[in-house]
Amino acid sequence: MSSAFDLLTGEDAADLLAAALETAGGDLVGWSVRHVDHRPGRSTTVSYRGDVRWPHGGGTETLGASVGRPEHHGAPGVLTLDDGEKQAAVWLYPDDPGLPALRAAHDADAVEGLLAGFGVPAEARHPVRLTQRAYRPGRRAVIEATGPGARVFLKVLRPSKVEALRRWHVLLTEAGLPVPEVLGWTTDGLLVLAPLAGETMRDAVRDGRPVPSPRELLDTLDRLPGELCDLPRRESWSESADHYAHVIGTALPREGERAARLAARIQDRIAGLPDDAPTHGDFYEAQLLLTGGRLTGLLDVDNAGPGRRADDLGCLVAHLEVLALLPGWDAPRLHRLAREYATAFAAVVDRNELHARVAGVLLSLATGPHRVQEKDWEAATTRRLDAVERWLDGRM
Repeated sequence: MSSAFDLLTGEDAADLLAAALETAGGDLVGWSVRHVDHRPGRSTTVSYRGDVRWPHGGGTETLGASVGRPEHHGAPGVLTLDDGEKQAAVWLYPDDPGLPALRAAHDADAVEGLLAGFGVPAEARHPVRLTQRAYRPGRRAVIEATGPGARVFLKVLRPSKVEALRRWHVLLTEAGLPVPEVLGWTTDGLLVLAPLAGETMRDAVRDGRPVPSPRELLDTLDRLPGELCDLPRRESWSESADHYAHVIGTALPREGERAARLAARIQDRIAGLPDDAPTHGDFYEAQLLLTGGRLTGLLDVDNAGPGRRADDLGCLVAHLEVLALLPGWDAPRLHRLAREYATAFAAVVDRNELHARVAGVLLSLATGPHRVQEKDWEAATTRRLDAVERWLDGRM
């Protein structure tokens, strides 16, 4: 019996995609996996790049498929296929069954109408250009909408998430944090956000430009309002270490035992520690906007809530470590920056806990090369596990 993971990432996936395209009037010419969200024992969702021959000519399309998500079956634009063992939902982007607002976010007329509702004059909103900035099938998407005199970001979420995220943005704005202003929202999962000025810290790090001091980053986190501690609690990256180890073991069995051993070490080190602060929940360089090296924007507050201050600090350090492992990046400089931040952060949180949190985030990021189907993802996964081990051993 094939697993959902094998069905959606192996050769049989071609039959699923071909069937979905046939119903839309297209023929599958070639395909590759772009993104894998595998939750062992629960669900698997995959997005694909498809080379398609249409009656009017050829093109490249994004497709998606899921197993273990019964709520996806029967949604508009979704084809349900049954191999006798399991049911797969297959769709052609933007008909993502988990993101019902995605089609409207890709409809220029609908977006121009949305801008009109905000009082944007016709000459400033037409024609509108729509650019996809992020897409995780079934979970979220970000579309940048730009007109001659207007620019907004359309964040598409599961409908059950959008109203709560709007409230969190308002809460953080009232606390004086530089988060995007919410311009509007819809009950089917669309949040309209104003743009923020600045470049991402990732761009600044890549090009060697100034970045915030450890003190400035700590001061920003200190401004997170205590009301965030009243929000539902989410497991931190390090608390979910066993899950990520399982994902790694499924995708790369030869590293499964090591990943499980590292996860156990991480969880032993953080066991029983109570929440001690409001947290951003995903605090790293791509979420931070800078102007002249100073922090002027804070993005993606979807995971805000109660947690440990070391969670946020460890998240930033771990992401810098991963950048140091990417081809073409200045590894010595990035390793040095990660260590400098970690040394400064260890003055305000326990050093051993901080290193465990760094290791936990690194373990979660070790699933990334396979998830996005990076070239030579097996070797990249091993390098990230090596980094997990170094931080746990204090050899960073």
